[in-house]
Amino acid sequence: MIQIVKPAIFSFRECLWFLDRGYDDCLFRISDGTVTKLIQLGTEPVLFRIREAGDHLQVEILKGKLSEEQVPQLRDYIIEWFDMHQDLGPFYTLLQKDKMLQYMPKDFEGLRLISIADLFEALCWSIIGQQINLTFAYKLKRRLVEAYGTAIEHDGHVYHLFPSPHILASLSVEDLRPMQYSQSKAKYLIGIAQAFASNQLNKEMLLALPDFHSKQQALTAHKGIGIWTANYALMKTLRLAEAIPYGDVGLLKALETHNIIKERTESEKINRFFKKYKGWETYLVFYLWRSLAAPAFHKK
Repeated sequence: MIQIVKPAIFSFRECLWFLDRGYDDCLFRISDGTVTKLIQLGTEPVLFRIREAGDHLQVEILKGKLSEEQVPQLRDYIIEWFDMHQDLGPFYTLLQKDKMLQYMPKDFEGLRLISIADLFEALCWSIIGQQINLTFAYKLKRRLVEAYGTAIEHDGHVYHLFPSPHILASLSVEDLRPMQYSQSKAKYLIGIAQAFASNQLNKEMLLALPDFHSKQQALTAHKGIGIWTANYALMKTLRLAEAIPYGDVGLLKALETHNIIKERTESEKINRFFKKYKGWETYLVFYLWRSLAAPAFHKK
């Protein structure tokens, strides 16, 4: 059993709420206040389950074996997944000064910006979700993962890994069309997979670039990756604070709901608003997304 000390202002319940919003995500399973997930560590997949235990998170290995070197790797993966390094105090101070948003530190206390560690998965997911509703996007993701990802069974449930770039790079558009992928979406996914498989694109390459704009440009140079898709991946994988997913329908709706904008085209107002939260822009986006849930879904 691996133990991870919870940081201050951390709510496992709020994090699980975000992971379990009623969508059919095939890459983890939420049950009885736990989350179970399969990841690749070394050459073998490892299935683990996280539960809360007082001031710790307890991590149980359900399938697979960890070497001594891999125990800290799994620990680091979980800490990164739930952004447990982050001190939310300064962000909450900013929220409390904002009359429209000062309810958030109480209502969403301890919510962390949940990451997608794999840049390839984050990009594929944002491409899959372009211009369709989330329910259908999760269906498309499941079809892709079940067809081409690694799977293991445990206690009557099947757990999946997202397909590797090398597997998706070998596909043709015709392979994805029966899954209801559009021609362009299938082409973009295969093109991104080929870029990763040939090492034209990877997380390490992006991390080595000097600033946000160079990282953004390295992504948007590839077909199928626009500003929204690039910023979503930079937000969820590299955790860059300035990676605001401009144009996101949910974000615009939340800004309208809080009377920050009246029209969705008011880009100057949006920019002025986010400037007040410099260094916390993507956290603010995440909390605005959270605010879209009906009060019945709140933990309080």
